[in-house]
Amino acid sequence: MPATSAGPGWPPTRALCFRKEMFFVFGDRHDPEGALAMITKLPVSAEMVQDQSFVRESRGWFRQHDWVIARVEPDDDIIAEMPTLKAWMTQSWCAVAPKKFARPVPGEA
Repeated sequence: MPATSAGPGWPPTRALCFRKEMFFVFGDRHDPEGALAMITKLPVSAEMVQDQSFVRESRGWFRQHDWVIARVEPDDDIIAEMPTLKAWMTQSWCAVAPKKFARPVPGEA
């Protein structure tokens, strides 16, 4: 995805950003040992994904702004969820990127 960079999010997380706008965050200070939280903006499908087994309930600001929190545990099959996570990443990137960048992205959710 054009103009995307990786860097620090809010402590202690890492984030993917379009220019300086975060669209996908890895980690959470409340993660148990070996787990990984992924926080992403899903303006199109935030309500639809709530029944996924690895999606945690978003509250407050996160819920109000269509951010979804997914947490995978060490025993979860993350590879099986890769197509879903890639689609979420694309949808989130398209949500923060200007329309002239987001329009040509194939597989836009």
